[in-house]
Amino acid sequence: MQLRNSDAAEDAVQETLVAALAAEASFAGRSNLRTWLTGILKHKIVDAIRRSSREQPLAGPGDEAATDDLDALFDDTGHWREQPQAWPHPEDALHEKQFLAALEQCLKALPPRTSQVFLMREHLGVDTADICKELGITSTHCWVLLYRARMALRECLEKGWFRR
Repeated sequence: MQLRNSDAAEDAVQETLVAALAAEASFAGRSNLRTWLTGILKHKIVDAIRRSSREQPLAGPGDEAATDDLDALFDDTGHWREQPQAWPHPEDALHEKQFLAALEQCLKALPPRTSQVFLMREHLGVDTADICKELGITSTHCWVLLYRARMALRECLEKGWFRR
């Protein structure tokens, strides 16, 4: 989901296994094997994102226009026009397979750059400064993309999941 391309994801997994086999002697067993492999995979995903950002031109600000309608959710004083519903027991919902499927669909609906920034920050735990460096964006643009992603995901999940 982070790479938005199943072939690139398979390549990242294969590169992870090759790197793990090459560094097998350095695995001291201080952590779980799965944790070690996941850490390698996270680095391989970031490397793949770096490669793709170098190979493709950066998206312009107009590509994020799909989320500009969020201003309609607020009145002139900046308050919600319609108060969002409280999410019932988010910890329980998070563990449900259906919720994860709904979240994945909402992430796919985001513009590619917005989704990429959000997943790098929230899923991979990449520092904002590193995201800006890797994607060649300003910190202000990064924070705007994160805000738009959170607002769009909230709206999407409220419509597609919490109001069933």
